[in-house]
Amino acid sequence: MASRVLMPKGSDSMTEGKVLKWLKNEGDKVSSGDALVEIETDKVDMEVESMASGVLRKVMVQAGETVPVGQLLAVVGGAEEDIASVVPASGGAPAAKREDEKKAAPVAVPAPVAVAAGPSVVPEVPKAVPAAPTGRILASPLARRLARDAGIDLSAIQGSGPGGRIIRRDVEGASTAGPVRVPRVMPSPQGPEYRDEPLSSMRKIIAQRLAQSLGPVPHFYLTIEVDMRKAKEMRESVNMINPGLKLGFNDIIVKACASALTQHPDVNASYMGEAIRFHNRIHIGIAVAIEGGGLITPVVRNCDRKTLQQISSEADELISRARGRKLKPEEYTGSTFSVSNLGMMGIEEFSAVINPPEGAILAVGAVVEKPVVENGQVKIGYRCRMTLSCDHRVVDGATGARFLETLRQILENPVSLFL
Repeated sequence: MASRVLMPKGSDSMTEGKVLKWLKNEGDKVSSGDALVEIETDKVDMEVESMASGVLRKVMVQAGETVPVGQLLAVVGGAEEDIASVVPASGGAPAAKREDEKKAAPVAVPAPVAVAAGPSVVPEVPKAVPAAPTGRILASPLARRLARDAGIDLSAIQGSGPGGRIIRRDVEGASTAGPVRVPRVMPSPQGPEYRDEPLSSMRKIIAQRLAQSLGPVPHFYLTIEVDMRKAKEMRESVNMINPGLKLGFNDIIVKACASALTQHPDVNASYMGEAIRFHNRIHIGIAVAIEGGGLITPVVRNCDRKTLQQISSEADELISRARGRKLKPEEYTGSTFSVSNLGMMGIEEFSAVINPPEGAILAVGAVVEKPVVENGQVKIGYRCRMTLSCDHRVVDGATGARFLETLRQILENPVSLFL
């Protein structure tokens, strides 16, 4: 009995398909399971196999043509069989519209979907094809032939056809990409999808403060790169003379910021709604991460009047008690300017969020050893990128730029910090 080959429905969203190439010609002998034609669907390219043995009697749709799902593509039958009753006079009309469907033979669809004999209603290809018997690899005949000719092991190829079936392009991709490794299937994670933890008091305050900062405060950012070679040498010399001091880069930067703020008091200011408050004292907050989550800024007061050694000792004490959550309220409030340093974590550059009502905060990156050009020669330098976040209601661009230039000059000639 003659068998019709119809355009299959390769997915739920597929409404039409394109014939890419016929793999058999009219008059060729065909066995059940042979690939007849390669089609393009809305998701993949796939091969349509014959569901019957015989001869490819007639091709109804030529390569390059796009037709609706269910349209007649070809007829397979006996060499001398009369196929007039199978081929409609109007050509390849959609199967759903033909009156002779009740008499039609099985419909050809991509293997391994089986179609029972009877009324020729185009079946949908299932989203998941049943697993093949043990030891059998799901692959189209064309893919098998190409793999055999190229000496490629089909078991090493991940199929992209329906149900993981290996098709021609999988084999072609494997032949150009070299040996194919099948991805190891990871076991599904166990346990619940997520967990909720109530906000700690600190995290609630942080959330409130950030909402008060990034939303209402008009931030802008200025970044400079500072030569830290002399600051590095000074730090090493001081720590060698006084091993108990443990002077850090952040201590030097805090002291340098205090010195620069004395020259640029417009940056040591706060927006108060109806007025700008210019502070007569320089109290610098140092951002400290708390174990388990959270951030707090212990304040070193009157930094402009303290020596480097005093700032270093006081900062160490405050940071230690901050991490132990033992600060008093007056020790983490009242700052007029802040410094946030992530250099010790390998961060080379970032932008910090202003701590209201302060007018600015300095974000400090890592001191990086890198090649630099000096007087036309390449040398090894120690550079640090710093970004000033400014409240535009308080600090203008030129004001912030002048502050950063002064800060650069101080850090590149740190001996002034001892005067």
